[in-house]
Amino acid sequence: MWAWPLVAVRRRMVPSRPLLRWLIISTLILRKPQDDSRRQDIRSHEPSHQHEARPQIQPTMTHIGWDRTIYFDPAKNRYIGSVSLGFSGDGRRLRRKVVGKTKAEVRRRLKELHADLDIGVRSPAGYTVRAALDDWLADGLSGRSERTVVLYRDAVKPLINALGAKELRKLTAADVGAAFAGLNGHLSTRSLQIAHNCLVRAIRHAEASDLVARNVAALVRPPAGREGRPSKALTVDQARALLKAAADGPSPRDAEPLRLHAYVVLLLTTGIRPEEARALGWDHLDLEAGTIAVWRSDRAGGDTKTPRSRRTLKLAQMAVDALRERRAVQAADRLAAGPLWHDAGLVFTTSVGTMLDQHNIRRDFRLITQAAGLGTDWVPRELRHTFVSILSEGGVPVEEIARVAGHKQTSTTELVYRRELRPVITSGAELMDRILGS
Repeated sequence: MWAWPLVAVRRRMVPSRPLLRWLIISTLILRKPQDDSRRQDIRSHEPSHQHEARPQIQPTMTHIGWDRTIYFDPAKNRYIGSVSLGFSGDGRRLRRKVVGKTKAEVRRRLKELHADLDIGVRSPAGYTVRAALDDWLADGLSGRSERTVVLYRDAVKPLINALGAKELRKLTAADVGAAFAGLNGHLSTRSLQIAHNCLVRAIRHAEASDLVARNVAALVRPPAGREGRPSKALTVDQARALLKAAADGPSPRDAEPLRLHAYVVLLLTTGIRPEEARALGWDHLDLEAGTIAVWRSDRAGGDTKTPRSRRTLKLAQMAVDALRERRAVQAADRLAAGPLWHDAGLVFTTSVGTMLDQHNIRRDFRLITQAAGLGTDWVPRELRHTFVSILSEGGVPVEEIARVAGHKQTSTTELVYRRELRPVITSGAELMDRILGS
């Protein structure tokens, strides 16, 4: 039946209008109706004794351009909804699945999944809160110092234990609130605030990568934690015992007892911050004039905490003597290290010339406090508190203490070191007693 029209078409090359009309009508009459390729009958694979109780699953449907399927899995005894996302670069089909006890629950979850897909969220099914925090710590802290990265990594450890296994796209504000409620008895308020800020930033980082629809952590306010350990200061007698222990060496195993001796003496007699001491260079010291220029700090960018923190101080004689001993010890380290020596120009270094790590300093400092009979519940920063305490007890006005400590204003000194400051305004009452009481 088709032979003559085809021959006619080939012979004439350009068929006439009646012939074209005949071909179109013939094609429409002879073509059979075709089912949508995406609609297929899916029979339930339920056990025979349950087959009558559960009706046959409806065929696949299309929703807003996303191919979806709902079927029953007898092994899991659950309904499963599957959405096709197309194909990956290597040809594998990409699917997202939701699970529920009923088809209505699966339809609801599919609707939520479609809403995420419509706004561009492409979160893998196994992407957890732990993965989001790890990605943020690895890629979201560009330009931050290693000290800051370590601080944030330590701060999120309790959150990882509480929420790490939770899928990020399933995380709710209630989950976050419950996690922080379980931590408020173990962490200080400041630690909870840092952990909450880290979680908010990590989810925001995932949100920017289309891995989550909204930042539920930003909806939660962290609770107040337990009271932190208050700062304390050494008495004059304790400070003397500490200096003696630092000069003698914390333990017999320490072959270089002077490695932290000058560090302890400098912090105790000048009140500089530990991060300022770690970044101190020999070019900032004038041992002949007995001065120290505090211009650098072991912080992001290497600058001091505030512009007011840049200051030049007079050194006590015991600090000058300790620093000269420290220079002699470092010269011996340089000869022993040979080509391994790293010349950074720093005052306080390891045996190969690199900067001292703050964790190692705290560990060795506890050995010194233990040797001094003070226990191990002390940190180097409390030498700064001791400095303020001794100055205040000696009658130095708070304005002068703030200037020496590098505070921007006296209110900072009064707030942070309120336990160390002695009331120097009693001089007015004492003067009145002397004048009017005579």
